[in-house]
Amino acid sequence: MNIKSKIEAVFPSKAFTLVREVGLKAGSLGYRSYMVGGSVRDIILGRSHIDIDITVEGDAIKLGKAIAKDTGAVITVYKSFGTCTLAFKDGSKIDLATARSETYKRPGAMPTTKPSTLKEDLRRRDFTINAIAVSVMAKDFGEVYDLFDGIGDLKSGRIRIMHSRSFTDDPTRILRARRFAARFGFSIEPKTDLLMKKALINRALDTVSPARIQKELMLISKEIL
Repeated sequence: MNIKSKIEAVFPSKAFTLVREVGLKAGSLGYRSYMVGGSVRDIILGRSHIDIDITVEGDAIKLGKAIAKDTGAVITVYKSFGTCTLAFKDGSKIDLATARSETYKRPGAMPTTKPSTLKEDLRRRDFTINAIAVSVMAKDFGEVYDLFDGIGDLKSGRIRIMHSRSFTDDPTRILRARRFAARFGFSIEPKTDLLMKKALINRALDTVSPARIQKELMLISKEIL
């Protein structure tokens, strides 16, 4: 499945050009790069999306610095996370992240990450609808990588968790599930709903800092007000 035409329809022309340039530069460095997460989800749904998140099978910071050098973009580096943000003169922004896997030392803790493959990077995400990738490489630009049937869930209008420990690893996903359900008018898949209820009974949210919970609640309020 290729959604190049959908990307062109949703993205402003300058943003589309920037994404193509990221793929070209990644290829010159021997990397592969993909749009991921909310941007892909919204493209498939036909919704406009300003944020552009790109996962790199390679060194995202090195790629970001190379693009900044070529374009004059301002780069902000987050070395400990293997990520960076490029801010362009026209106001466009692109977030680049090295593909990574995650482990959790304890429930509710921030994850420990290490560089990995696209598949492992998608596997660590919250819901299947946010675990879809699209190549931005020159040879297969727009090709979809849907390893967990996220598109099927988008078509069915359901929120489905990635794995059984997801709400334990990061209990804020409980709140996020409600937020996405409210935003898109989706239902929460039965097994996901059961796991959510078990996590609440086990007081999973008690393992999360009040600041993180407050942030999620504020985001939910924006969806329903």
